[in-house]
Amino acid sequence: MDNDFLQQLAQQLRKPDGEMGKKVGENMNASNVLMNTFTLAELDLQNNDVILEIGMGNGFFVKDILTNDASISYYGCDYSELMISEANALNQSFVESGQAQFFHASADKLPFKDHSIDKAFTINTIYFWANPSVELTEIHRVLKPQGKFFLTVRSKSTMENIPVTQFGFKIYDQQLLKDLLQTSGFKVNSVLEKAEPDMEFSGNTIKVTTWIFCAEAV
Repeated sequence: MDNDFLQQLAQQLRKPDGEMGKKVGENMNASNVLMNTFTLAELDLQNNDVILEIGMGNGFFVKDILTNDASISYYGCDYSELMISEANALNQSFVESGQAQFFHASADKLPFKDHSIDKAFTINTIYFWANPSVELTEIHRVLKPQGKFFLTVRSKSTMENIPVTQFGFKIYDQQLLKDLLQTSGFKVNSVLEKAEPDMEFSGNTIKVTTWIFCAEAV
């Protein structure tokens, strides 16, 4: 992969747009399937939960939250207008029933009232946040007291070995993410480390690890 393509891909991963953006959204579903599976397992969904996802892409995994419990409400926010359109189309039945709503919004300006969300999560987004303490404080604002927040990323060692991350990605170690969460009003209850299958890039094998920061608003 040459640098021009990697730069274009990095821009699309941050904010999918156009035909390439549609393909990137579909590819993210495949490459992030285990990250979503791991994270959704930690949500411990309960009747009448109000769930917020920041950066849901085309909404492929929304069905895994809503299918088995009609009392759960889901809000998805994404920076990409294309992904909002794709998510609405893919989840038409949930949107029509009022169970799911999608919003074109950035994480630093969430369109929700204070203390209105039971559980929030985000997967592979913090790399692109200009000032993560602002975004995390905003997430804290909309969560109910003791509301749960799950921040899922790939490990620093994984990210440093993926070629596209040299273009516009901010890579974090565990301690920095813990510090950011704590200074934004969260208590970090645990950090889960999940191994994934190796990735291959240009003949190089990369060990892949996912981190899930399990926190609550205090």
